Amino acid sequence: MTARKLEKTEWRRFFDWVSKGLVGKRAEIEIASLALGDQIEAEWLPLLGITFDPKNDILEIALDGLDHLISRPREIYIDDSAGVLSSLEVIDSDGVSQIIQLREPLFLPAPPATTA
Repeated sequence: MTARKLEKTEWRRFFDWVSKGLVGKRAEIEIASLALGDQIEAEWLPLLGITFDPKNDILEIALDGLDHLISRPREIYIDDSAGVLSSLEVIDSDGVSQIIQLREPLFLPAPPATTA
């Protein structure tokens, strides 16, 4: 996995940008911490979207039948090598790693044009 860190200022824009392409993709959520060990929260459920709410500092991963909320995410890493998103890792405020793996990678659309 070749992951790159997304700066917090990029989170909302990034998830707004890729969320439409994620609808219907199957995802697995794994939670890993020293205290809890590795646990599967969701196993290959269809994604409905991922959004970041900066006002409440919450990352929401909406899946069919499950709404996974991560309060006060500290860091987000994405594996988007060669223009294909295959996974992301969210480190929450307690240092717990939450890995979202896509069963089939998402070919990323062209970045939105920025207005100067």
